[in-house]
Amino acid sequence: MKILDRYILSSFIKTFLAVFLILMFIFVLQGVWLHIDELAGKDLDYEIVAKFLFYLIPIFVPMVLPLTILVTSIMTFGSFSENYEFAAMKSSGISLQRAMRGLTLFIGVLSIVAFFFANNVIPWAEYKSINLRYNIRDMKPAMAIVEGSFNQLGDINIKVKEKSGENDQYLSDVIIHKNKPNRKGNYTVIKAERGELASGKSTDILSLILYNGNYYDELLPKDYRERQRKPYVKSYFEQYRINIDLSSFNEVDFEKEDRSSQKMLDVSELKISIDSLSKDLNETKTDFTQNILLRSGIKQLGENPKRTVNKTNIVTQKTSDTTTYKITNIEEFFASYSTRQQQQIMNIAAGAVRGTVSNISGKKQILRNKVRHINKTEIQLHEKYALAVACFVLFFVGAPLGAIIRKGGLGLPMVIAILLFLTYHFIGIFAKNSAEDNTISPFVAAWISTLIMLPLGVYLTYRATTDQGFINTDGITEPVKKFFGKLFRNKQDKK
Repeated sequence: MKILDRYILSSFIKTFLAVFLILMFIFVLQGVWLHIDELAGKDLDYEIVAKFLFYLIPIFVPMVLPLTILVTSIMTFGSFSENYEFAAMKSSGISLQRAMRGLTLFIGVLSIVAFFFANNVIPWAEYKSINLRYNIRDMKPAMAIVEGSFNQLGDINIKVKEKSGENDQYLSDVIIHKNKPNRKGNYTVIKAERGELASGKSTDILSLILYNGNYYDELLPKDYRERQRKPYVKSYFEQYRINIDLSSFNEVDFEKEDRSSQKMLDVSELKISIDSLSKDLNETKTDFTQNILLRSGIKQLGENPKRTVNKTNIVTQKTSDTTTYKITNIEEFFASYSTRQQQQIMNIAAGAVRGTVSNISGKKQILRNKVRHINKTEIQLHEKYALAVACFVLFFVGAPLGAIIRKGGLGLPMVIAILLFLTYHFIGIFAKNSAEDNTISPFVAAWISTLIMLPLGVYLTYRATTDQGFINTDGITEPVKKFFGKLFRNKQDKK
């Protein structure tokens, strides 16, 4: 490797590491902010919080890595142009492509590493992160009371209007539905003006102390008339204590795992999942078709021994999986029945149509959800390959763009890089949402943002290689100047 290649590569890597760490820190802070309700007030060990952050970092790599390559490319090559280092290279006969050769090899290796990272590390991190969040959520159910909604704690459902205190232990306007093991249903209701959660750190018993409330217990006498006279028993209390056993809640295994998301799967698992989901969808469609066919009653009509119509009016088509019945002459077929039978047939047909329409409406949403699941899985498969290609393409967008704008540092290059990346990112998001609704292909959704950036990279590389600006303004301004110049000369001649 020549001295020039080492210099360009070292400059790029130094900037790359600095930008990557800054962007990763920003994205991790955003992730912590999004999940702060799962961490704050849970009395978690530092080890658990550190593990949560450790699992969170790889998940942001598909966002941080392409943006880092784009920003670093613009900053590095913009700095070279700003400091006239490219001018010195060109005076020595070194073109832009030659200057980019060492970095092209480095970005190629980085793209391959990004694919293996997306295929192995990111699914593992997503796997660990989601399950750790579920376990954190279940570890302290005493702190899992959400204001304004019912929450399950042991054998009670509790709703509070407001929580207060240093650890949110004080509750106001408490409503409790208490379940009884020998009776199903909410027959016991407790209402209190305020309450307090009290439990020691070394105990699995949560004490809920209620103040100034009423206890309602619905009665179920055997005699129905007695139920109307005495529907429930009401009692008033100044203080009432409920002890809840939380031993089963606090027995949380932080190695307990549950693989259920597409983001947790690698390429081979995604392919198997797509095949199985597609097979399940096709079987569902086939079974539903057969069910609709049976509900239509045409098979029974074709096998009706009392009909007098010629059998040639009903054609039977058999395949390996299904049998289809088709009426060739509906008028002759219908006339072969008596008036009473015709009326019965019409009533049966009307009922069958209503039932079929209702069945189709209910099945439509089920099939739509199955298709959505398949599309999301296929998007995840293509995104692993698209990440590697995007790293390569964005380098060829950023490097020539930096050489064109001739600005380094964190000012203009950062603004331009963020605008380009936001365009790239939002196009991908809109395309994925459309693909989930089956509007466009999942393949197109995963690749469209990269494919849009590809011609931009080719265009910028050509403009930078030929020492041209971003846009050839002469092609716009020169005709305008000629037009107004000619118009001005004509006026002068007339004078």
